[in-house]
Amino acid sequence: MQPGPLKVVSEKLDPREEHFRVPSPHSGRLIFLRYLAPTEGDRVVLYVHGGTFPSALSIAHRFDGRSWRDELCDAGFHVWALDFYGFGRLSDPIPEMGRSAGETPPLGRAEEASHQLEQAVRFICDRHAIERVSIIAHSWGTIATGQFAGRCPGLVDRLVFFGPIAKREPTGQCIRLPGWRLISLADQWNRFTETVPAGEPPVLLRRHFEEWGERYLDIDPESRTRKPASVKVPSGPFQDIYDGWAGELAYDPSRVRAPVAIIRGEWDGMCTDADARWLFDALGGSVMRRHVKIGRATHLMHLEAGRFALYREAETFLLDSDSPPAFD
Repeated sequence: MQPGPLKVVSEKLDPREEHFRVPSPHSGRLIFLRYLAPTEGDRVVLYVHGGTFPSALSIAHRFDGRSWRDELCDAGFHVWALDFYGFGRLSDPIPEMGRSAGETPPLGRAEEASHQLEQAVRFICDRHAIERVSIIAHSWGTIATGQFAGRCPGLVDRLVFFGPIAKREPTGQCIRLPGWRLISLADQWNRFTETVPAGEPPVLLRRHFEEWGERYLDIDPESRTRKPASVKVPSGPFQDIYDGWAGELAYDPSRVRAPVAIIRGEWDGMCTDADARWLFDALGGSVMRRHVKIGRATHLMHLEAGRFALYREAETFLLDSDSPPAFD
């Protein structure tokens, strides 16, 4: 029998934050969850991160003293966030990441992650005595969430997919990645800025990135021993993305039944207009769909100057406050 959930008290981002390590599908490994309660309110939402950085650097990271999590708490949400194996200082490691990158296939694939997500959702449902949880997922996290939502529709209330990954028609040989890879601050800066058109004002403030970047390096104890300083991350998420772009998306969107909001940025190169149209149509089994495009935003819109537009769109959908009144 696996042990019950253990509460973790270190490295809190807020004095009120609670940490939990929950039994996982793998014997001996635990899933890390962070939780922040609202002053009042009974809605519950879980955040699922993308392929290169964990919850501490996304929904829980405070720019100028304010995070997306703070906004959701003020709107009455109990906010949970999951860090998959191999992401962040508090998640359990993937043992194979101690080997040479070329010795293993890409680690941390969506299929495995979806079962970690299922365990996390079941724990949250038990804790709050509810049947379903709403989920906000970013980028590759939408693949893992899509797998879970299709397999366990009864556990899902509403879904917000921002910057989601869609299936594309293959245009060449599929990229094959090693087990893990190193990502430097220069790599991240390029990702954050490369799709902003020339001549446009920046959407990410340099001072915000510099603060964020130091916290990013902190998640890997060995990051600053490398030249350049870089964080080791599992390659499985980007292998799932590349496979999707080669025509093999790792989940079937038609199996998703929950209401879904697709939110993308005007300048998101990883979720283009064509991607969003394909995914909207492929989610035909959903009982309700929304597609929102936010101007002057990229794939990392939750870290950018226009992030509050994302906050409001997600919050409105999760609160079901955009539905018209019923008519007799």
